[in-house]
Amino acid sequence: SGCTRCTRKRARASGVVDFAELLLRSFELWRDQPAILQHYRQRFRHVLVDEFQDTNTIQYAWLKLLVGSESCPFVVGDDDQSVYGWRGARVENLQQFGRDFPAVSLFRLEQNYRSTGAILAAANGLIANNAGRLGKTLWTSGAQGEPIRLYAAFNERDEAEFVCQRIREHVAHGGAHRDAAILYRSNAQSRVFEEIFLAARMPYRVYGGLRFFERAEIKDALAYLRLLVNRRDDASFERVVNLPTRGIGAKSLDVVRAAARAAGTSLWEATGVCLGEALGARASAAMRGFMELIERLAAQVTGLALHEQVDRMLAATGLIEFHQRDKADRGEARAENLAELVSAARGFGTERLETELPPLEAFLAHVTLESGEGQADAWEDCVQMMTLHTAKGLEFPIVFLCGMEDGLFPHQRSIANLEGLEEERRLCYVGMTRAMRQLYLTYAEQRRLHGIDSFSQPSRFIKDTPEDLIEEVRPRLHVSRPVAPGRFAREAGAEHAPPRRRAGYASRMLRDEPSVPGMRLGPASGTASSARA
Repeated sequence: SGCTRCTRKRARASGVVDFAELLLRSFELWRDQPAILQHYRQRFRHVLVDEFQDTNTIQYAWLKLLVGSESCPFVVGDDDQSVYGWRGARVENLQQFGRDFPAVSLFRLEQNYRSTGAILAAANGLIANNAGRLGKTLWTSGAQGEPIRLYAAFNERDEAEFVCQRIREHVAHGGAHRDAAILYRSNAQSRVFEEIFLAARMPYRVYGGLRFFERAEIKDALAYLRLLVNRRDDASFERVVNLPTRGIGAKSLDVVRAAARAAGTSLWEATGVCLGEALGARASAAMRGFMELIERLAAQVTGLALHEQVDRMLAATGLIEFHQRDKADRGEARAENLAELVSAARGFGTERLETELPPLEAFLAHVTLESGEGQADAWEDCVQMMTLHTAKGLEFPIVFLCGMEDGLFPHQRSIANLEGLEEERRLCYVGMTRAMRQLYLTYAEQRRLHGIDSFSQPSRFIKDTPEDLIEEVRPRLHVSRPVAPGRFAREAGAEHAPPRRRAGYASRMLRDEPSVPGMRLGPASGTASSARA
């Protein structure tokens, strides 16, 4: 594209390269200058590559060129943990390595010193469904340990409350908060957990990331909403006046700031005064368009339900489309977070605040209060929340693998693609093997996504896991809907089946829960039963 050509031209003129070009330029140098290549081959007689499953095409070509045909590199990798295909990593490089270097010897490191036998058996059973593996079977000389526990939550709040309750029980028996980790596929899933944990005064930390309401894209959306109710909010004005970009530069903003200071007014009021000669024709047109957008949007959302106001704002401002144009994984995650903001608005109840404010103003006040609750510091005893990609390389005594639903995990975009589905399965394998002593799998029968209540099937990865290793924790209420074949097919009659195991957690007391449409009541016994179809 023209932008790419311009960038490369400027880089050459400045004598610089970006990080992605470092390997490419060194590869070209060695390829075109045999004397230089020979120098480095003699200098580096032995080459070791770690995390080989994450190498991309140019990295592997670079390696082969460096070692040549006279030596054999030493590589360490696990094809079952190749989860960065979206970054260009090629799990096929491990297979190709054996063909390019036929004298190589393969050593399988199968003994595991982290997880219990049950967790390893579950992970082995899951990953065996992938084709074309080098193949290995993890084992341990340690204890078999507890079974993998499966919890079918009524909805995402029930899921978060169950996790919170189990961690509370662990701490009450002398455990530490830091023993537990909550892993999820999508960054947006953290919001409900954060809300429940804040209400329960449960210390937590979003590992390697920001809390939901601290994320840049959420702050941008909230700034637009604040402008709808208060045009004199200068911080919100400055944050979004040129987001998405609309041709309003720093010099134009300096003019508006100076006018606001001189007149003692807000930036919004000063902008109205500056339109014309003070800003110039182009900047004035952009500023006028922005102000008209806010005024038009404020009129359009009047009288709408809160979640519809948020949804209308996102559509009118183009924030989601702005992030979706970023083809990197980061752009998709930001778009998902903005969609989750609609869900947050739909689930918001003004009665919780005891306020007479309009719903949008009450919601913004609630967000301000909630974002003021700081997460725990890294050194404090707290529960860890993180995406599955972030969890790679870490370990925890207790792991909750949440959101185990088709369309969420595996991700919707990967279901119809074999390579993508196998990478999602490898990601699930990574998540399972983070657990040292206890592993929980949870899914919601009903989940609010993008402001809409949806019903999903349990993740196919649950069915990929050996059934005899799973202990089901049955909730008291179920959403009436068709169920998946196999383990979930006879759910309607499950209460009459002899329980395989008993679980100690009742998701809710029947006498405290009203009967509502779309739900059916389970047996009125005192404990939640475990029944296997």
